[in-house]
Amino acid sequence: MNEKNLPPAFESAMQSQLGAEFALFEETLATAPPVSIRLNPDKQAYDASGLDKVPWHPHGYYLPERPVFTLDPIFHAGGYYVQEASSMILHEVLSQLMPVKRPIRILDLCAAPGGKSTLLASWMPPGSLLLANEVIRSRVNPLQENLERWGHPGTFTSSYDPESFAKLNGFFDIVLVDAPCSGEGLFRKDPEAVREWSPEHVEMCAARQRRILSAAVKLVAPGGTLLYSTCTYNTTENDQNATWLAETQKLDHLEVALPAEWGVVSRNPGYQCYPHRLRGEGFYFAAFRQSHGLPFRGKTGRYMSKLSDLKKREEAALEDWVQDAEELFFLQRPDGTVLFAPNELWNDLMLLDTALPQGVWLREAGEFKGKDFIPAHSLAMSTAMVTDWPAVDLDRDTALRFLKKENIELPDGTPKGWLLAQHQGLNLGWMKNLGNRVNNYLPKDWRIRMDIREV
Repeated sequence: MNEKNLPPAFESAMQSQLGAEFALFEETLATAPPVSIRLNPDKQAYDASGLDKVPWHPHGYYLPERPVFTLDPIFHAGGYYVQEASSMILHEVLSQLMPVKRPIRILDLCAAPGGKSTLLASWMPPGSLLLANEVIRSRVNPLQENLERWGHPGTFTSSYDPESFAKLNGFFDIVLVDAPCSGEGLFRKDPEAVREWSPEHVEMCAARQRRILSAAVKLVAPGGTLLYSTCTYNTTENDQNATWLAETQKLDHLEVALPAEWGVVSRNPGYQCYPHRLRGEGFYFAAFRQSHGLPFRGKTGRYMSKLSDLKKREEAALEDWVQDAEELFFLQRPDGTVLFAPNELWNDLMLLDTALPQGVWLREAGEFKGKDFIPAHSLAMSTAMVTDWPAVDLDRDTALRFLKKENIELPDGTPKGWLLAQHQGLNLGWMKNLGNRVNNYLPKDWRIRMDIREV
């Protein structure tokens, strides 16, 4: 972007904030933003050899240029997430502040499109639960899709206003509020953020953030952690709101030890990433410990009353489709769709279902039609899926044709029936070989709409 396009009021505020560093900051905003990805440790296929590491995340890498991610089958398989590097620092923050190995409960309150939710899913200890919530319904589908691609069976989604969680006060060990903000930290990658910026917009965002935080504070269990973050620089949304949290909500501000060479700047309170100091965009975060909250007192009611148990023969049939079936439970919606989740999360999911108006969304396994089981796409993407199911590993061009729902030909001798379409060992979705043709069961919403020849 051209530095002359900066709003005058923003420029003045940043000059006051950065002093002599402002010229370098302004110069950096005129450069192309770095491109970074975070690999999925449960779906290892991406070749990161020779790439620069993101210093604060064990699976973060910088790319030399921005490719067309839509044309990478490994992306569609959930092998990595395209995430801005600065925000990956939450992995280091959590590792320092919550070095526990026991299962924990996590709420990502403003979760879409899912970058931090997938980060949390890979970070959290085994047996943990992550609820990724997004109040704006138009953003829920992308969030669900990204979590399905990631494949972690302990993640669930919901769509509620923060106040709707009131019956879950004291329930979560970690609550992340990556708050809607004025977006100053994204100016060089999002010209629309520059056009929308104004001092009035900053004030409106800060007030909205305090409303969200007021509800979020109560949800943190005693001794638990509240993480507050924004992709902006101004003190109104960052320092002042963090100070408000500590003083009026009686939270203890937590410090983290970050190497000086990382270039992260301490604020009062919190920490700031600036693009001229590190290889990333503008990102602010502050962490707090809940020391005055009340423990969770909720009770369970009837679990998901609109769902029913499977018949024993149906449960037995599912043992062929999932790993360690005895570690999962299955329920069926009135429309016949089978849902699944880990057994160890049963009690927590009962509590969530009782406390929230419509409960939470579980992953779909598929549906029974007579004696036949029709698998769902989310089962193919889940790490709960068996690893020895008949599969066909497709080269890149054939994989892209599958992802565009075009006709593909299978090698001679390919077995009939349900097959997993794979690329470099990662599942892309389901297809069924009928002998004379192949039916592609990739959901329409997941289909690539870009013509390969146009790129």
